Order: sequence, then C-alpha cells, then structure tokens
Amino acid sequence: MNKPTLVIMAAGMGSRFGGLKQIEPVNDQGEIILDFSLYDAVMAGFKKAIFIIKKDNEQDFRNLIDNRAGKYIDVEYAFQSLDDLPEGYSVPQGRDKPWGTAHAVLAARNLTDDPIAVINADDYYGPGAFHSIYDFLETAKDTDKYNYCMVGYKIENTLTENGYVSRGVCRTSEDNMLLGITERTKIKWDGGKIVYTEDGGSTWPQLSRGTVVSMNFWGFTPSMMKEMEERFPAFLDRSLAENPMKGEYFLPGVVDQLIQENKARVKVLHSMDRWYGVTYREDKPGVVAALQSMKDRGEYPEILWK
Repeated sequence: MNKPTLVIMAAGMGSRFGGLKQIEPVNDQGEIILDFSLYDAVMAGFKKAIFIIKKDNEQDFRNLIDNRAGKYIDVEYAFQSLDDLPEGYSVPQGRDKPWGTAHAVLAARNLTDDPIAVINADDYYGPGAFHSIYDFLETAKDTDKYNYCMVGYKIENTLTENGYVSRGVCRTSEDNMLLGITERTKIKWDGGKIVYTEDGGSTWPQLSRGTVVSMNFWGFTPSMMKEMEERFPAFLDRSLAENPMKGEYFLPGVVDQLIQENKARVKVLHSMDRWYGVTYREDKPGVVAALQSMKDRGEYPEILWK
C-alpha cells in the first residue's frame, strides 16, 4: 500500500484579498481554513504534509502549524522561489509574479517519492474529498498510462458573490474520466447565470450549472513530478517570448497535455460538498459562519487541535 503525502500550495500572496489570506484566522480559536483541511486529511489517513511557501513566510507558518496540526501529522516545508529555474534560464528583469501552480508543486520534488495529493491552502474542500483521494492514492499505480485523479466540484458550489474567480473547467466522460481541462481565469455570477470572459469583458459566454470544475485538488503518482520537471523548459521558452512578466505554469495545463497525448488517465472523484474560500476580503464573514455552523452540528470538534 502506498503512503500518500499531502502537498499544500501556500506560496501565493492574496492580491485580491489584500494580504496573506492563507493564515487569516476564521474563528476565536485562531484557526485558519487550512486547519480544517489538515484535520480532514488526518482523519482520512494522511501522515505527512509538505507546505509550499515563500521563504519569507516560514516563521509565520511554523507558528501556526508546527505545535498544532504538526503534533498529528509530519510537516515539512518547501520554498517556491522565482529563481528555481532549469540551467540556462534566468528571471526576466522586473518580474516578481510566481511561476504558477505546477512550479509550486515542483518545489517539493526532493521531499517525497510517494503519491501526492495537492491542495490550495486557502480553500475548504470538505472531508469526503480527502477520504476519496486518499483511498485512490493508497493503491494507485501507473500501468499502460499514468493513473491520476482529481476531485471535481459543481461550478455553482465554488463561486463567490464578491467578484470573479479562476477555475479549471472540465470535460468528462460518462464513466467519470477527465477528457480535458481549460483554465478560465475570470468566472462570475451574473444574476442567476454563470459567465466568464477571455477578452477583457467584451463578451461573457455562459457556463451551465453542474459543469464540473477543478479546485486544484489533485492526486498524482510520482510520475507527475518527472513530467512537470521535463516540461518546464518548453513552458519557459513560450512564456519568456510571449508573456515574460505574467506567464504561469499551470498544473491543470500539464494534466491536460498528458491527457491529450494519451499518456495519462484521470479519474474524476465527484464531491457534493460546497467549496469555501476567501478570494476577496468580503468573502470572510460567510466562510466564518459556515465553518462555525459545521462545528455546531458536530461535524468538527470545537477546538480542532488539543
């Protein structure tokens, strides 16, 4: 049986939120959204977690994690750095934006050889998602193709009322396999409709309720690290030519390439849970109320880490 590792992407500063939203408390106990994910992960069976952070934020995370959740799960830290690039490449002058989610996960490449589950630090996924992905990864093996998985959410369960969001919009087969994924960076509610734009707001095509989206909750065998590392130079060649200041190496983009090349199959594990996250500061009161309501119903203990 495999021993899956949880990889937590926590290096991105919350620009739309206006601060380091990953460590913003959501209750009087000083707990953060990530505490709920870590609690769910421990309950599902995870024994090790790797945090991808900026080196400058290490002490802030250690203060929050090491003596609380860190008593119940082994914790390591990896640092996403702009200059973590293949030989022969350098950071364009003036760039300060991180290289994206695939680059973030690569920061953990020397810390684990096990299957990994990948999450965002500032998203609440629900306990069922952690159990499903742990069970998949515990027996996952590559065969004629890489065998990966993804937790999929209904798009209407993942939106905020306070602005637009980025989501990986999925195409799936009748047997719940991922056929393709397209990153849409500006999706929002428009009255009762879900719309997105790719042309600066000139047009707003509609997305149907029930559309499956990725919230960056992935399950990978160790082959994914190798593929991301090998494909990074080709991404850099394109990005440095076309968008050197803001081009991002997206995790869903790598997955989509592997599907289209017939190298990977990705099982979609459906979650009926509602996503909660703090994309904008105005989102926080609703998240605080929802998490407290779950405690009031007995779904979580009043104090997560004792």
